[in-house]
Amino acid sequence: MGPHSVNPRHDPRLKAFASDNYAGVHPEILQAIVTANGGHQISYGDDVYTAAMQEVFKRHFGEQAQAWPVFNGTAANVVSLRSMTAPWEAVICAETAHINTDEGGAPEVAGGIKLLPVPTPDGKLTPALIDRQAWGFGDVHRAQPKVVSISNTTELGTVYTPDEIAAICAHAHERGLRVHLDGSRVTNAAAALDVPLRALTTDAGVDVLSFGGTKIGLLYGEAVVVLDPEAASGVDYIRKTYMQLSSKMRFVSAQFEALLSGDLWLRSARHANAMGRRLAEAVRGIPGVEVPRAVEANAVFAVLPKDVADRLRKRFRFYTWNEATGEVRWMCAFDTTEEDVDAFAAALAEEMAAAG
Repeated sequence: MGPHSVNPRHDPRLKAFASDNYAGVHPEILQAIVTANGGHQISYGDDVYTAAMQEVFKRHFGEQAQAWPVFNGTAANVVSLRSMTAPWEAVICAETAHINTDEGGAPEVAGGIKLLPVPTPDGKLTPALIDRQAWGFGDVHRAQPKVVSISNTTELGTVYTPDEIAAICAHAHERGLRVHLDGSRVTNAAAALDVPLRALTTDAGVDVLSFGGTKIGLLYGEAVVVLDPEAASGVDYIRKTYMQLSSKMRFVSAQFEALLSGDLWLRSARHANAMGRRLAEAVRGIPGVEVPRAVEANAVFAVLPKDVADRLRKRFRFYTWNEATGEVRWMCAFDTTEEDVDAFAAALAEEMAAAG
């Protein structure tokens, strides 16, 4: 198609607020894939792009860090947690954690991992909340707690600070537990707090990180990043066993190098977060719309009538978070524009007015 041709499959001008996974690939990431293409490179990760990617991860997370690219976030979490636990050990997590609510049972079914969920008011664990499940050590009848898994940002859009993560890690390590961080949106968290990525991970005491790429502009690819080599074992073999070893790994690695070698990750995350704030400010002024949660990154939660949500969804896709309360979730991405946000807020205002 020429530069002015119409896309026969979809209108690329249309945006949604359902997920940052809906967004396309950042142009700089696409260019990195094109640059890596052509000619032959050694397969299964022994290529020059994967070697360069390792150095980029080390610059962000320390010389001890080792990254293993995988295809998706569920795999990053399952491979991470399986490498950190024996078959009789368990993982403590927030009740709202993605591993507990949105991965189709993959940790349990594919990983054989027992999850010990804890209710939280805001999606965040604390040392006291961890202790609700950190017990029964030595009891043969109870799955043995071994790992604390936290998400940053959380599934409720909240952000852990470095001090909060450090307190969790110190508390967990004192009890012989390891800490995993589901970082599918860790770039958004770091951008929101204006801190380096290692401040929320390595420096705070996190042992293993699932690093997200897809939500911040990659075509595909996440990474298991082992920050403490003693915290995980067999990642190479687990990744292969779980069908996550990419033969043409250079194309995953080249994306991560492009994302992390400069400030692309930070620019993209800051923009998505800014659009989240803009959206929250725009809809707060609409009569009948409630924004019950703090907007700390690129997620906005709101409560509105079901009929309004259903009509609005015909114009802009988004998901209902809680059917019982009418709470919905709106996500902004690296390619969300001010015009997209304003058009969405205007459509919401129209539908609310039509509903009386």
